[in-house]
Amino acid sequence: MESAHSQEQAAPAAFAAFARFVLFGGGVGVASSLAVAALASWIPWALANALITVVSTLLATELHGRFTFGGGRATWRQHAQSAGSAAIAYAVTCAAMLLLQQLVAAPGAVLEQVVYLSASAFAGVARFTLLRVVVFARSRSQAAPTGGTALPVQAAVARTAAPAGPAVLCHAA
Repeated sequence: MESAHSQEQAAPAAFAAFARFVLFGGGVGVASSLAVAALASWIPWALANALITVVSTLLATELHGRFTFGGGRATWRQHAQSAGSAAIAYAVTCAAMLLLQQLVAAPGAVLEQVVYLSASAFAGVARFTLLRVVVFARSRSQAAPTGGTALPVQAAVARTAAPAGPAVLCHAA
């Protein structure tokens, strides 16, 4: 049974993690859209989009692992799970748009944006929850501070059994 104090700490921690999720995910998303446009001037758009999607998913997962959920570097398993959750989110937005096309003969641009952004928001919240509860849960529990707040670097050092030398600390950063 959780104490009232730990429940009070969990809500702000979840809100702060969600804010970082939006910041890092949104930042990578904006940078990706610019990168796709730039790369598409040299190679076909579909190839540019595929390459940037792979790179941006790897980058966002690494950022989420290190900063959003404070567990250090993301493992290959976490990268795979994150990519799977991104694919599911993509499927949700596609399904929403297909459903709109089935229900409304000629939806306007505003309605399309409302449906797409609503589906994206729903998928984003679901993805955040999945990443927090499943994908990065072990990292977060290993990095959980015993009191006060801890920085991700402190969490990485806390997992080390013996004192870490400069080479280990530089690798962890």
